Amino acid sequence: MPLKVGRRFIVEPGGALHGDVQVPGDKSISHRSVMLGSIAEGETRVEGFLEGDDAMATLAAMRALGVRIEGPEDGRLRIQGVGLHGLQAADSPLDLGNSGTSMRLFSGLLAGQPFVSELVGDASLMRRPMRRVTDPLTRMGARIGTASNGTAPLRIEPVPGLRGIDYEMPMASAQVKSALLLAGLYAEGETCVIEPAVTRDHTERMLTAFGVPVDVKGPRVRITGGASLTGGEVAVPGDISSAAFFLVGASIASQASVTFTNVGLNPTRTGVIEILQRMGASIDIDARHTDAGEPVGKLTVEPAPLQGIDIPPELVPLAIDEFPAIFVAAACAHGETVLRGAEELRVKESDRIAVMAEGLAKLGIEVYPQPDGIRIVGGQLRGGHVKAYGDHRIAMSFAMAALAADGPVTIDDCAEVDTSFPGFVELAHRAGLAIRAEERAA
Repeated sequence: MPLKVGRRFIVEPGGALHGDVQVPGDKSISHRSVMLGSIAEGETRVEGFLEGDDAMATLAAMRALGVRIEGPEDGRLRIQGVGLHGLQAADSPLDLGNSGTSMRLFSGLLAGQPFVSELVGDASLMRRPMRRVTDPLTRMGARIGTASNGTAPLRIEPVPGLRGIDYEMPMASAQVKSALLLAGLYAEGETCVIEPAVTRDHTERMLTAFGVPVDVKGPRVRITGGASLTGGEVAVPGDISSAAFFLVGASIASQASVTFTNVGLNPTRTGVIEILQRMGASIDIDARHTDAGEPVGKLTVEPAPLQGIDIPPELVPLAIDEFPAIFVAAACAHGETVLRGAEELRVKESDRIAVMAEGLAKLGIEVYPQPDGIRIVGGQLRGGHVKAYGDHRIAMSFAMAALAADGPVTIDDCAEVDTSFPGFVELAHRAGLAIRAEERAA
């Protein structure tokens, strides 16, 4: 029998998006609900957990560290917390799949444990840079070994104790900030992280919800070691990063009217909405409220003529995961869109600047990649054949591009979509995207 070697999306041109689209639970909050619930005292109940590969890797790792977790069942978890010092050594390396969030956050969480841990992942994750998190953890007293080029596997050795530090981050990264705050729970004294720009603050919000005092003053986030966590209820809202593909798709389609209910509207995550609105997108926000410290609401989007813009630098870290979709919007806009200060895109699941530039050029768009960004000249998308290079966000972005293309768009190497958006193809098809998936065989 031939072996499956990849997955391909084929999307017919045109089409329309309609209806109430229920996107999966927020991936960032799902990761943190499992990690913090596991080291809390008592039971934590989670609703809306994302049952995607990345979040499930975090869940499996916590089980391997001795935490009893029931579920997931329809997005529901029951976590029996073991307390701050109750984790146990895993019997084998913790395999975190494709999840960079898991690897970086576990680096901080495990740096203060009294046992050896080893973190590994798939081929893509094992190529991603880890020194940005291991270097400051080492300054706290952690002992973390990496491959010679600073990538995984990571081997974390026990140390007598961690010490709090003041750390001024050289680049904006919520993952690095979160890793240091988690390590700070086990450190003596205060740990202070100073951000060069605002990044997502889910860790700070959830630590506060679990009873840990977190002092936030401007760019400084401060935590004192030794605080205990108390389990409780976590409601995970819909993921704005997953909604982003449909926000762009509905904006560029000839016909569309899409609604999202109970979507996370954390102000550190809504850069994609503000960027699209600055380009002229018709996105209405309604029914705002707060659930367990996280802002949520209802979004409605309809087609609108888009205009190219210079993306403000302060919005870059607030939309870092959504830029593949934003690039598709830029390709359909009148005039030029320019992005600077986004070198972080070079070290995601793929080099998202290079991969999106390659694909958009194959679809007839004039693109000029730069070391830290890109210039995109809007035009008519053609049909064509592109490659996602195993990057889930690239695959879903190019799928939406077909709504404005003059021919079919074929996207190869789409196998990793379930890492963040299980059921994407089925949901997009129900909404009106003419998409089908094929397994390619050798």
